[in-house]
Order: sequence, then structure tokens, then C-alpha cells
Amino acid sequence: MIEFRDVTFVHQNGVKALDGVSLRVEAGEFVALVGENGAGKTTLVKHVTGLLKPASGSVLVDGVDTREASTAQLSRKVGVAFQNPDHQLFSETVEEEMSFALRNFGFSPELVRNRVAWGLELFGLEEYRRSSPLVLSGGEKKRLTLACILAWDPQVVILDEPTVGQDAIQKERLAGTIQMLKSAGKTVLVVSHDIEFLWPIQPRVVVMKGGRVVGDGPSADLMQDRDLLGSARIAQPQLVEFYQALHRRPVAPFVHALDAARWAGETLQP
Repeated sequence: MIEFRDVTFVHQNGVKALDGVSLRVEAGEFVALVGENGAGKTTLVKHVTGLLKPASGSVLVDGVDTREASTAQLSRKVGVAFQNPDHQLFSETVEEEMSFALRNFGFSPELVRNRVAWGLELFGLEEYRRSSPLVLSGGEKKRLTLACILAWDPQVVILDEPTVGQDAIQKERLAGTIQMLKSAGKTVLVVSHDIEFLWPIQPRVVVMKGGRVVGDGPSADLMQDRDLLGSARIAQPQLVEFYQALHRRPVAPFVHALDAARWAGETLQP
């Protein structure tokens, strides 16, 4: 579905943001991109949307070279919620913000109304329907950008630091939304520093450092590689650290804290 073939990208200031990146994401996969600031994560996902074009190499989305397609053409297949929602929100009201892309994509008025109502309810924004997006909190703005994207039902959903500004309840809802997208067969790419959020969802993890992919694999395997994560300045999930510190271990790291508590209760009882 998404393929990077030896992609290099250099910013106008001469900084090489991507350095020979080759990566393939199959349709329906859930992939988390992790790494320190400046590792190239956001630059990489901007290539999927066509906002950036490779200096060398190629990026293909559903078999189409992004250099041969406009951003508008790619946006019907690829929806992206960037780290700063203020870069995406421009309408006078929340309702108009959600309606804009749907109308541009040719949805019928009835379907626009239904999709807007669905998105506002799903992300807890119904009370702000006729408010300006500017009055929303940072977390609410991020939820609005995600609602706008999901309303037009793209095949690929990209979330750049989606947990920033979200409380524990909203993070739980976001995790449920990602699981829903996975169940619907969507391809989901998440850029995040929030390892504790990612661990229970168990995505495929791609580790980036200095514009290169330095690690790629299932969470259950890659998150136990302390040396790899440390070299990319990524902290291990607390449950993985706990697992590795145990002298008597279960067969695999715990995914949820309740699993750890249950195991400890059964193991340590007299």
C-alpha cells in the first residue's frame, strides 16, 4: 500500500532529513514511527501525503508515485492529523470545519450531515458545533482534526503525536478509535513519543534515527531491545522494564498493568 524506495530528502537549509529510507507498509497495517526529535518521522509521513517530494528515490501510495499525483488527489486516500492542529483549522465554526472536505469530495448534503454528526459525537465535540475552532483547547483541536479526517473515510490514516494535550480518558478513547480503524482494515501510521500509549496497542514499530530506519519489528520484540531503543533515545515501556527486572518471568512481557498485577498476585501468594 505504501512503499519508500531508497528515499532521500534534503531541506532547503541543507539538512538531510531522510537518508536512503526503504520501507513498506501493507494495507491494513498499524505502524508506529518512533525516535527522537529530528529523526525524520514527520518528514517521512509528509512524503506519504505528497506535501514533500523525494530528492531521490520514490514513494508509492497504492501503486501511484507521489511525484506524479497532486496532494489533492492523494488526500482522498490519505488523511493526516498533524502535530499542530492550528495548521489545519481555518473555518468559522466546528461544523463548517468538518463539512468542508466532505463537500469538496462530492458527498451529498444528507451524507455530510450524517458524517458531521457522527464525528462530533464520537470525539465529544457536539457542544462546540457552532463555536469557532479557535476557542477549543489544544486537545480538542486535535480531536477535531481527527474527526474531520475520519469523516471522509480515507484508506490511510496518519496521526502525528495524537496524544499531546489529551488526558487519560481521551487517550483511552483514541486507542479504541485506532482499534476500530484496524478492524475496518484501514492502514494506520502513528508518529509518537508516547511509548506508554503505544505499548498496549502493540503496533509494528519503526525506529528512526538521523533520517534512517534503524529498527523495524513487532512491539513485543523490538521494545525489549534496550540497546537499540537507547541509541535512538527511546525509553522502554514501564511494563517491559518490569518484566526484564523480574527473576521469575512470565513467558512474555505484560501488555496491560492488570495483567502484571494478576500475575504478581498468583506468583507471590504463599
